[in-house]
Amino acid sequence: MAPHEQAESTPSQAQARYSEPEIEAVYRAIAERRDMRHFVPAPVDPETLTRVLRAAHQAPSVGLMQPWRFIRVTDPELRSAIHGCVDRERERTAEALGERGNEFMRLKVEGVRDCGELLVVSLCDGRERFVFGRRTMPEMDLASAACAIQNLWLAARAEGLGMGWVSLFDPAELVDLLAMPAEARPIAVLCLGHVEAFYDRPMLEKEDWAQRAPLAELVGENGWPSSASYPSTR
Repeated sequence: MAPHEQAESTPSQAQARYSEPEIEAVYRAIAERRDMRHFVPAPVDPETLTRVLRAAHQAPSVGLMQPWRFIRVTDPELRSAIHGCVDRERERTAEALGERGNEFMRLKVEGVRDCGELLVVSLCDGRERFVFGRRTMPEMDLASAACAIQNLWLAARAEGLGMGWVSLFDPAELVDLLAMPAEARPIAVLCLGHVEAFYDRPMLEKEDWAQRAPLAELVGENGWPSSASYPSTR
C-alpha cells in the first residue's frame, strides 16, 4: 500500500482528497527534492520566479506572523561578496570538523556563483511583538520561515528548478552587506536555478558523508522513540 493510500475513508475525506495523479505529484516532488549544488548558469523565467516565491509566501506561520523576508540578489559584486562570506565560513567549518576537515573541503557545498537566482532569506525585525504561539517557544519564527523555504523548494522542484540551502555564513556579515535592520536574522542563502540533472539521492549520501536514519528509529508512540539515534556518519 502506498503511503497515501487508506483502507477506508469517510465521505468527507473522499470529497477533500485529491485525484490519484495529483497525489502522486505531491509525493513525487517531496521524494525527488534535492539540496542542489551544481547549476547551469542560465536565467530563471520571471514568471516562474514569482510563482515559487508566491508558494513560499503561502506557507503556514505561527500566529500568522509571516516572519520571512526575501532579498533577491542581482548585483554581481554583491553576489561575489556573499560568496566570500560563504567561503570564509567554509574554511572555519573545516577547522571545527577536525579530522574530517579535509574531507569536508572536498565537498561542493554551494552554487552561489553559478545559480540563475540568488535569494537571501531572513527573519524580520521587531519579532518580539509577536507573542501568539511564541511565549514559551520564541524559535517558532524560525520554524515558520523554514516552512516557507520548504514550500519554495518543492515548488521549484515541480517547476524543474534546482535549489540549494546554504547556511555557511556569518549572519552579521549579511546584515551589513544587505543593509538589513539590526534585529533581522539571516537564515539562508538560497541558490535557485536550472540544473543538468537532479541527484538520484542526497549528495551527502552519495559522498558517504552521512546516511539517512530509518523512519522507525525516529517515531515513538506515547513517548520518546526507543531506538532514536543521530543519522549515521562515518
